[in-house]
Amino acid sequence: MYFNSFTYTIFFPLVWTIYWLLPFRFQNRFLLVASYVFYGFWDWRFLSLIAISTVVDYCAGLQIHQEVQRQPDTPTKRRKYWLTLSVCTNLGFLGFFKYFNFFIDSFEDLVALFGLNPDLLHLNIVLPVGISFYTFQTMSYTIDIYRGQMQPTRRFFDFALYVAFFPQLVAGPIERARNLLPRILKRRQFSFDQMFEGLHLILVGLFKKVFVADNLAPFVDQVFAQAAPTGWEVLLGMWGFAIQIYGDFSGYSDIARGSAKCLGIDLMVNFNHPYVAVNPQDRWSRWHISLSSWLRDYLYIPLGGNRRGSWNTYRNLGVTMLLGGLWHGAAWNFVLWGAWEGMLLIVHRLFKPVLASITVFRRWLPALLRTGFKILVMFHLVCLGWIIFRSQSAAQIYTMFGTLFGFQGQYGPFSAVLFKPLVQFGLPLFLYEALQYAVSHDDWQIIDTVPIYMRSIVYSVLFYMIAFYGAAAQSFIYFQF
Repeated sequence: MYFNSFTYTIFFPLVWTIYWLLPFRFQNRFLLVASYVFYGFWDWRFLSLIAISTVVDYCAGLQIHQEVQRQPDTPTKRRKYWLTLSVCTNLGFLGFFKYFNFFIDSFEDLVALFGLNPDLLHLNIVLPVGISFYTFQTMSYTIDIYRGQMQPTRRFFDFALYVAFFPQLVAGPIERARNLLPRILKRRQFSFDQMFEGLHLILVGLFKKVFVADNLAPFVDQVFAQAAPTGWEVLLGMWGFAIQIYGDFSGYSDIARGSAKCLGIDLMVNFNHPYVAVNPQDRWSRWHISLSSWLRDYLYIPLGGNRRGSWNTYRNLGVTMLLGGLWHGAAWNFVLWGAWEGMLLIVHRLFKPVLASITVFRRWLPALLRTGFKILVMFHLVCLGWIIFRSQSAAQIYTMFGTLFGFQGQYGPFSAVLFKPLVQFGLPLFLYEALQYAVSHDDWQIIDTVPIYMRSIVYSVLFYMIAFYGAAAQSFIYFQF
């Protein structure tokens, strides 16, 4: 069931109405049933994976907490056993369903270099929607208890709702239990302000997804489907995909936050104007914030973070981003994309003193120009990474880069027609983002003070664009991860 589907337009209002008619003690039980129905629309068989993860992590959390209370300063074998069981269960599901055939294929390709031709077992595995998201979310629960950063809940069905909460189940944000569980356990009161804010987020999310991302998708697909695109097509396709993936993913996050807010539950902000980032570190503090913070807290810092010298820091950054790239998909282009993002972080950290001295030297330039130049450079470095991310093979990556930089293929004649999709569908998003960023980082605080007639005009225009110029419903890009 997609947020941008007709089914969801029936499902969510029905859930919302029944939910607010129920007393508090039944609301969570009803949301749990609704969440399982929501996920079961894709394939009811995969509900068993969520149920198993829920039971294992619920029991592991209680057992780990008992050991933490008994010996808070010394991790016992029993405490480590339950954490290992939780992590292995979740990573086992993720590894089998997402990476089994990938590693088999990669091994066959490797040994083929030595003249061998093994015929290994390949399985027809269907990737469960959202498995990368809810496995990371449930693992954070047991890890936080193991570290003594939170206490487990003894209310099984409330914990099950935390795992399966339908607005953010299949594509995040990846919520921490210590943030989301208290909101689930807390009694909620209906609020018109909260409902209007939720509806605002849903409408904006649909605008980003249906009008912007889905309309740009055919143009981007056409560029990346060509065996020999021109330089102009690669450049505009790169820009188009940058806009498409942002509109698609941030649109999903907006709808997820809006749906949850209508139910009285706040989810974290997952995007904060990522294309105004001025350096790689700033970029990852703005893009897919729930994942980047998860990788930081549960991978980068445990590896040593930046505490053991520069070279260990570079190694930790590289490993974290490589695994972050692999998290996105079972293909080598995602690994290469992770390596690209890791390289940007390492190079930026390595040359930070040099960049600082250049900044001091150029202080005579207006601050707005300096910031604009940094944003422009960073945006295009991110866009080059999106070519790697979107390509289907190493050969295509080489072709795209070669054509873009002129050492393979030609730019060909310029055609203004190529700009039409970007102007028609990308420019409205750019204007919205620029206005939102210039006025406030939380646009609702501003819009809430705007006269009702002006808000009505804006919302009417957005609805008109979605209803009459929106593309046919398509899957969200991050559902495949």
